[in-house]
Amino acid sequence: MWPILTIIAILAAITVNWGWSRRFARERRRLQVENEDLARRERETLVQARAEQEALFNSMAEGVVLLDEAGRIRLANRAFAELFRTTDNLPGKTLIEAMRRHEVTELLEKLGAEQSLHGYEMRSPGLDEHWFEVNAAAISAADGRRHGTILVFHDLTRIKRLERTREEFVANVSHELRTPLSLIKGYVETLLDGAKDDPEVATKFLQTIERNARRLELLIQDLLAISELESGRVKLNLQPVPLRPVVEKVFADFKNRATDRSVTLVSEIPDLRAQADPDRLEQVLANLVDNAVKYGRTSGTVTVSGRLIEDGKIEISVQDDGPGIPPESLERIFERFYRVDKARSREQGGTGLGLSIVKHIVQTHGGRVWAQSELGKGTNFFFTLPQGQGAVQPELIRASAG
Repeated sequence: MWPILTIIAILAAITVNWGWSRRFARERRRLQVENEDLARRERETLVQARAEQEALFNSMAEGVVLLDEAGRIRLANRAFAELFRTTDNLPGKTLIEAMRRHEVTELLEKLGAEQSLHGYEMRSPGLDEHWFEVNAAAISAADGRRHGTILVFHDLTRIKRLERTREEFVANVSHELRTPLSLIKGYVETLLDGAKDDPEVATKFLQTIERNARRLELLIQDLLAISELESGRVKLNLQPVPLRPVVEKVFADFKNRATDRSVTLVSEIPDLRAQADPDRLEQVLANLVDNAVKYGRTSGTVTVSGRLIEDGKIEISVQDDGPGIPPESLERIFERFYRVDKARSREQGGTGLGLSIVKHIVQTHGGRVWAQSELGKGTNFFFTLPQGQGAVQPELIRASAG
């Protein structure tokens, strides 16, 4: 009996042990799977966190670079590479190697002597001048030893250019206002000192005062106009505008001025309609015809023509046969207050804003404006406008100012 019981006990122990072994193996496999799954999720979380950090790092508008204790680049974001136009593999390079600008030497000297920099401005001169604001901070260990440096570069070029434009604008406006005001003040003082008692002198002085007061009025009107145009506050009254009547009206306004210089005004405008604001279109043509009459050749010809071009646009040109514009000035003639011949411009009484106003009005209409010129052969100003509804029947109309 005992052997049988012993055998049964042994078999029962083996069975229990086998069951527990299987259960232990299953539990071990389950824990192994859970650990592998946890490790996989941790790796995925780490990869995702790194990807998010890299995306955030590269989405920054400022250029960011991290240097190691030897002053070599450990990390640099996309904005840094774009700011300094480098596509090389940056890690391991020095700042001078990466940026290729000698101005970095002074920056590095300051970084070596200070723990941080705030608002340091770095100017990179040359034809493509750039300005950068640099903020930097040392990365130090608990023992105070420097482990590296992080630098943030902010591009100030646009701000600096705007500041320069504003300063030039204020200086130009001050000069343009000061000249007629000085003349008015001088003639008034002379009149008050006794010149008013001579009718002939008084009349001459008053005419000069009136002319300069009118010059001030025109300058203020142009300043207000360009301020409105640049601010985007101008609302256009767009409608189909027949070009021929607008040109004829402008010619009528300038007939006396053209006669004084024996200039012939010629319209070669076909039956075209532009989608435009009629008052603004007249302002554009008036400025261009005024320039052509003033700066063209005495006894010359000013011709206004137009034609259809691609993409539903109309191209209009105002051409003179005067002395022309030097090539170096063609790119700048639409800048505010820019004058090709300053002495002649002031003698003619221009404000220096006419072509800038033309550019802004045309661009507000969705068109573009440019000029072509050859010295001794005249100048041709072109601008485009969207086409309105109307037939095209080319016809030559000659309007002589004689």
